[in-house]
Order: sequence, then C-alpha cells, then structure tokens
Amino acid sequence: MKDIEDMSKYQLVLLLILVSVVTALVTGIVVATLVSQAPQPVTQTIQRVIEKTIGENKPLPQDDAKMLEESALARDILIEDIVARVSPAVVSVVASKDVPVIEQCYGSLLPEDDFFRQFFQDFQIPQLCQKGVERRQVSAGSGFFVSSDGMILTNKHVVEDTVAEYTVIMNNSKKVPAKVLARDPLKDIAVLKIDGEGHSFISLGDSDGVKIGQTAIAIGNALGEFQNTVSAGVISGLKRTLIASGGTSGPEELAGVMQTDAAINPGNSGGPLLNLKGEAIGLNTAIAYGAQNIGFAIPINQIKRSISSVKTSGKISYPYLGVRYMIITAEFKEKNKLAADYGAFVVKGSGGEPAVMPDSPAMKARLPDGQTGFKEGDIILEFGGVKITADNSLGKLIENRWIGDKVTLKILRDGKELNVEVMLEERK
Repeated sequence: MKDIEDMSKYQLVLLLILVSVVTALVTGIVVATLVSQAPQPVTQTIQRVIEKTIGENKPLPQDDAKMLEESALARDILIEDIVARVSPAVVSVVASKDVPVIEQCYGSLLPEDDFFRQFFQDFQIPQLCQKGVERRQVSAGSGFFVSSDGMILTNKHVVEDTVAEYTVIMNNSKKVPAKVLARDPLKDIAVLKIDGEGHSFISLGDSDGVKIGQTAIAIGNALGEFQNTVSAGVISGLKRTLIASGGTSGPEELAGVMQTDAAINPGNSGGPLLNLKGEAIGLNTAIAYGAQNIGFAIPINQIKRSISSVKTSGKISYPYLGVRYMIITAEFKEKNKLAADYGAFVVKGSGGEPAVMPDSPAMKARLPDGQTGFKEGDIILEFGGVKITADNSLGKLIENRWIGDKVTLKILRDGKELNVEVMLEERK
C-alpha cells in the first residue's frame, strides 16, 4: 500500500513538471509571434535597412528608400527653420577708421642748399608721401543679439582696436553704429550695444549638456564678405585647450573650448554655434590653419557670467585670490615629494614672480594659527568645500564666484590642515 502511494506522488510531480514546460513553451511562441508582427520603431527599421544594404550594391526597396529620404528631409527642414528664425539676430561687425592716404611723389634728397641746387636743380627721385587720410574698413567679423534691447555678443579680437569705430550690418543690410560696452580681460569675449528695442535675439542654451557627435550649426559673416553664411556639422570634441593667434594683442590661450567640423571661416568669429533647438551653445572663435573643418567655439556657459556682469555693472570683471600655483598630479607629487596627491601647490612664477601677490586677498588672509597670508609651498586642497583637481582647477572655481564672496579654503601647511576664510576682490 505504501509503495502505491509513493508511486502516485512520483507520477503527480512528473505531471506538474510536464504541464509547466508545455505552458512556458506555448507562452514563448505566442510572445515571439506578437513581437515579430508588431511595428518596429523607425530607428530600428533604419538600422535594419542599413545592415541589409552593407556590402550590397543594389537599389533599396522603394519603401525603405522613402523612409530614409523622409528622415533626411525632416532634418533639413528643421535646420532650415532654425536658420530662418535666428538669422535676423546674426549681424556683421565692421571696424572703420581714418588711415593715411599714401601716394607716390617726387622730391629731392639733397640738402636745402643753393650750392647743390645749381648743379642738381632738376634731379628728383620717387618717394612715398602722405596725402591726408580717409575712412576705410579695416576688419570685419560677426556677432549676434543676446537681448531685445540691442546687446550683441562677439569676440574681443573682432573689436580690439580701441581707435576704430564699429558698425553693425543687420540681416536686412541696414547699417547701425555700435558702441563697445566691454572687452573681457581673460576671454575672447566682447559685448556691443546698438540703440533701439524689440531686436530679435538668440536664446542661450546649456553648453554643459553638449555631447560629442550632436549636430552643430554655425552662422556668420564668412571671409568678411558673405553675410549670414550657414554651415552644419557635428561637435567633434570638448574641453580642448589651444593657443590662438591672429589678434594684435598676441597669442591667447583658449581653455575648455568645443571643437566642431561645421565650417568656421575667417569672418565667422563672433557668430553663434547653435544646437537643433536653435539655441546658442557656443561663440565661434578660432580655426586650425593648415587643416580642414577644425573650428573652435567658446562654450556659452563660460560667457553667461560676462553678459550678466555687463548688464549689472557695465563691465566684465572677475574675482581674484592672488596666488600662482601648479595643479598637483600623481607625477607632480612624486617629483616634488609632496604630502598630497591633489590640490593647488603655491609656487613662484617661472620668471621669479612672487607666489603670492602683494596686497591680494591671499596675502591679507588671516590663518587660525595667527599668521597672515598664504605663502610659497602651501597646498590649497579645497575651495568652498570642493576638492581642487585637474578637472576642478582653482582658477575655474574662483571664476564661478562673485567679487566680495567669502570662501573657506582648506590648505596644507607643514603637515597640518588649516581652514582659512578669504574674501575675493576684483581682478585689477
């Protein structure tokens, strides 16, 4: 009797297992059938078409070709719409000034003496002589409105001639005199102003959210001749650092700039770099000579502060701590036998300039141990609670503050960590 009961239990378990397997199999077949019959997203379809045609030199099926054409056409329509909306806000910036009129004339190089004149009275040689002055265009660049009251953003090197007068050429070819409100002391940024209200302007985007590979649109006065030239490409790189030349002030370091393959030609400087929302994500600034389609733009988030500063104070100013430093890396720590592997190492300049500037906030800071001022050899570990690293340099952290801000710095001196409060002052 016990054996029969045991056999019945065994058979019952087998029956349950068999039912479970059959149920799972049927469910899987049904789900697979439904998925195979469901419409695929456009992106998957396009991917399927691309994979299907790789290695084949055959025309696409009509439906697949139509889908790809519609996708490409939609992007073209979007770019056309953006250009139509923002073009009225993009201007040409022209510099003009009085320049000497040089002509060829004839004269004598002999001394004003009657003795020589009696022998060489008709002896004259060609020379270059100034015949007054005339107003001429000496440079041209681009700019764009950032507010409806006539505020225009451009590059500092476009308006660096302080003697010249500047004219803005609107999208409708109207010429309007412009005043330079401010030139950024640190970046290649300047702000102009024209009279009037109700100007079309470009909204400022968020350059911190820009990704490599996303579409970028550049608009500007190419070669100083072709107004509102449009080019499109992608963001090719981020956080580039380069030395730009070409301005009368000499080479200038551009840090943290975006790289794009959208054509940026001479004359495009100061124009906007746009995303597919029609927002300005950068200020077109430089190109790599000797290369093709390598241009650079200052991220708009680096510029927003300067615009706000002009609106509130009429100038572009930056807070200032007053130390020279080197960012500590693993190699720098090992080479200099330092006690920390991050932070800013306070050090003299390469030409012997002082590590701490006289009468600076760093010099006037009072330390907890009663001493006054930072000194060479100090390591600034944190600024406002943020660790100082290559990605968060001391200069970048200071730049994000305002003049008059009180900030606590953590420093390492003689093996001891000290918290020091410093009030930032205006950079002179």
